[in-house]
Parts: sequence; C-alpha cells; structure tokens
Amino acid sequence: MRLITDAPSPTHTVIQFSDTHIVPEGELYHGMFDTLPNVAAAFDQIEESGLDVAALLLTGDLADAGDLASYRRLRAYVEKRAGRLGLPVLYLMGNHDNRGPFREGLLDAEPTTEPYDHVHWAGDLRIIALDSTEPGEALGELTDAQLDWLAAELATPAPAGTILALHHPPVPSPIAMLNSMVLAEPERLAKVIAGTDVRIVLCGHAHHATAGVLGGVPVLVAGAVSYSARALGPAGGYAGVTGGLFTRVDVYPGQAVATVIPVTVGDKIYELTPETLARFADEFNAEADTAARDLEKLTEV
Repeated sequence: MRLITDAPSPTHTVIQFSDTHIVPEGELYHGMFDTLPNVAAAFDQIEESGLDVAALLLTGDLADAGDLASYRRLRAYVEKRAGRLGLPVLYLMGNHDNRGPFREGLLDAEPTTEPYDHVHWAGDLRIIALDSTEPGEALGELTDAQLDWLAAELATPAPAGTILALHHPPVPSPIAMLNSMVLAEPERLAKVIAGTDVRIVLCGHAHHATAGVLGGVPVLVAGAVSYSARALGPAGGYAGVTGGLFTRVDVYPGQAVATVIPVTVGDKIYELTPETLARFADEFNAEADTAARDLEKLTEV
C-alpha cells in the first residue's frame, strides 16, 4: 500500500524565465507598460514557495532593444532578488539581444561578439546553454562548431543528467508566423542529443508555452515573462496580450517534469494549509495501514 509520504521528491529544481524584454528605466514597452514588474511578481512566487531552487535560467530576449542600460537594469534587480535566495543566475542570448552589450551588462566581460555557449553545474546536474542567435536575424541557427562542442560535452554523462537550454524552439509553433523564426534544421540538434543524458530541452522565443519531442528528448517552449502570444488568436494573424508565464522544472532520476506558472496569481478559490494537508495525510495513511493489516489477515486464512 502506497502512503502519501511515499511521493517522490525531485533531486533538483530549476526555474526558467524567458523573454523578459526589459526596457530602460522610465520607458514603457510598446508605450504601454514596464516589463520589470512581471519579473518581480515571478520572484515573489518563488520566495513565497520556500522552494530550494538549484538555478535560475533566463533564456533570451532579455533586453527588448539589446541595450546596455536595460541589461544593467535587469541584472541589478535579478541578482538582488536571486542573491536573497542564494540562487545562481544563468543568462542566455535571444534574437533581441546584442552580444556585446549583453556581455558587458550581464557578465562584466569584454563586449565581444562570438556566440555565448557555456556549461553550469548545479551540484551533479549539468546545465548546458547554447547561443542559437544569428545577429540581425529572428531565425535561430546552430553552427557545426557549436554542435561539435555540444557533442563533446555530452560524451561524458552527468550524474543527475543534463538540461539543455537555448532560445529558439527546435519544434514547430501553432502560430504560422513564428514557424519562420524557430531553430533552423532542428534535425541536426536531434542527432546530437539522441541517446544522451539530456533530460529536457528548454527554450523560449514563442511567447506561448508548447511541449514537443526532439530526438526522443522532451522539449518545453516556455511562455514569456513579459507578455503572451495568443496561440488560438485570429486566423492567419498574431496577437500579443498582457499576462506572462514562467516555468518550474523538477528533475528526477531519469526524467524531468516542467510546470508552466502564470506570473499573475489568480483570485483564491480555496486554500489547504500545510497543517490541513498533514492531517489529511495522517488520516489517509492510517486508513492505508488498517487496509493493509486487514488484507494480511485475509491472506492468512
């Protein structure tokens, strides 16, 4: 008989923010709203949860115009909030980002323009970040050199597996316009990750949440923190609407589970406190113990 307390716990939890589209202080996105408060609201939920988070991934389109002021504004806020949680922050490039200001503003590095690929270890969990951007283009692309580098990294499995992150989705979008802006030749990436320890591929870019499979590996396309695209909008068109999303990724032995979370918490219908849930668990487990004993007596007859 399985008890409530037997439920498995993840070995690692990672949070993903994508497409924050930060604007400089005093400016408004499309003249309508500041995007930073959505980042703040997502952090509020993380803090309230008390969750032990292994890393925070920001998967591209971090500054709307790719400007230094916006990167500095984002970093100042994110690293203040993440610092309170002891949370490592990993920044990835998106098509709205510019490599030079990105490096200078977020990494304190020289403003060079080569792709920014990197590996981070969260304990025994490996996180590999790929720069899928092509300067001046909305479409995503990975070079042969990047794929060779990735293959070399994956040749040695990580004890808790690997999360692979990049901005451009390697799976189709239900929005026709976006299919001209996804990762080009995704089959090349599929060949590299098939049969490896990659538990999940995390992407952004589309502003709507989508799940798929590439090379036998689950793919989660995150919704955007800044605003959402209507995946069932007017036929043939594209519409962006208020309301952002972020993602929680729980890693278990041999698998990963991604959960999409609204930035804005809805109105409360009901709430079960930890004390109430503990009482329910005690009652359920007591009934399970009684049922197990009764079954044992029956089998002895």
